[in-house]
Amino acid sequence: MNKKPIMIKRALISVSNKEGLAEFAAGLHKLGVEIISTGGTSRVLLGRGIPVRDVSELTEFPEMMDGRVKTLHPVIHGGILGLRDEHAEIAAAHKIQWIDLVVCNLYPFEDTINKPETDLDTAIENIDIGGPTMIRSAAKNAGWVGVITNPAAYAGVLNELNESGGLSYSTRMRLCAAAFRHTAQYDALIQQYLTEEKFPEEVTLTYRKFSSMRYGENPHQEAAAYRSVLPPSQREALSIFDAEILNGKQLSYNNINDASGTLETLREFNEPACVVVKHANPCGAAVGTNILDVTKRAFNADSLSAFGGIVAINRTCTKEIAEFFSKIFFEIMIAPDYEPAALELLRKKKNLRVLQTGEIIPLKSSIVCKAIGGGMLLQDRDVSVITEPSLRIVTDKQPSPEDIVDMLFGWKVLKHVKSNGILTAKNRTTLGIGPGQVSRVDAVKIALRKSSVTEGSILASDAFFPFRDSIDAIADSGISAIIQPGGSVRDNEVIEACNEHGIAMVFTGVRCFNHG
Repeated sequence: MNKKPIMIKRALISVSNKEGLAEFAAGLHKLGVEIISTGGTSRVLLGRGIPVRDVSELTEFPEMMDGRVKTLHPVIHGGILGLRDEHAEIAAAHKIQWIDLVVCNLYPFEDTINKPETDLDTAIENIDIGGPTMIRSAAKNAGWVGVITNPAAYAGVLNELNESGGLSYSTRMRLCAAAFRHTAQYDALIQQYLTEEKFPEEVTLTYRKFSSMRYGENPHQEAAAYRSVLPPSQREALSIFDAEILNGKQLSYNNINDASGTLETLREFNEPACVVVKHANPCGAAVGTNILDVTKRAFNADSLSAFGGIVAINRTCTKEIAEFFSKIFFEIMIAPDYEPAALELLRKKKNLRVLQTGEIIPLKSSIVCKAIGGGMLLQDRDVSVITEPSLRIVTDKQPSPEDIVDMLFGWKVLKHVKSNGILTAKNRTTLGIGPGQVSRVDAVKIALRKSSVTEGSILASDAFFPFRDSIDAIADSGISAIIQPGGSVRDNEVIEACNEHGIAMVFTGVRCFNHG
């Protein structure tokens, strides 16, 4: 491969995104570069007084079939793909002129499918064929040809051409990699849009950089955040990437991870709700009718753990809520919107990230992925809903109506606690949460220890109790009812333990493991 700088004598420009195009082409023209172009690109450049040769002049073949066929021609691709040190005679024999620079970005497929009115025929018409072919041809021949797919690269290329008179090998290779990323993402999005199977034999996902980061989970780890590029039918309707930062610094790796989990937990609830998260686990949650009261209850459920955590509410943040948090240290505040007076108070905390999400909408069914060494796992998002009719009472003691309300509330929060997960709750407020233990009875003991009061409260378990030891640990706590999936070979022993201790228990028939 040629690794010497190349002179740019002829450029082919055909772009959908015309941002910065006229200025860049004018710069090339000033350097004496001949410009070849097509259709709308040609009209834009001619309108700015920049001389352009039409592609059809080279091919001696008109654009046809509504523009579907214009650059797919040996004269074009020979000019791009030919090796200057091997194919010069062949090129001359067939009147092929070398093309040294290809500037191309593709039909706006992503923008098109994001329009609600787009049908399949319209989407198909916005699949570019000639563009990817030119881009890939130029990228393959990076020894002799430069390729630009992003307007952000225009200034750097012009500067290099003005300063050195040519385009270096290192620049060409950097542009080559960017070009293949461009076409790979384009094709990935198309196949995602067209794929109907939930778990096809091959999966190609595409992401776009959201932000660079100072570091990852720890300062010695480099990191960056990437946002999924998905068709509307497959896209998560609300994510932390959609939030507007109204105050504070850019979100860190841990901020994004924890805030995402906080938002997902909050989206379990339609009524006024508050969720407090620390280190990717809920440490307090509450629902009710008054958002100020709800917020205070959620935070005070475990104010010690909440220190330095994330607070999220699904109603407008009022001045009273901001005043409540005025002397409390926490990292992030999330709300649909903010009263001006509330925002003014919160902005006094310079390091507090204040995020505005807009309407907090319920979770919807979608596919979620988890990266692991050598691959990834895909599964349905857990959007299962447990209702009172679906509960099966298995003990002599019947749960009270208040118990059932608290159990259904607790189950929604528990879905977002790392397994093994146990929580206690009363009056639609969490009391104690025991997350991520390798022993279920240890998780029970932690939840009880963290509970300020347990008399008349409920306990929720994300999976069945394998032994009665957890029930025996609960015996003198004042827990009145337990909600758990059931399904253990020792269910009868566990039920008998509840009967002995006078505790009501219901089975959901569904577990809610969250392994993170």
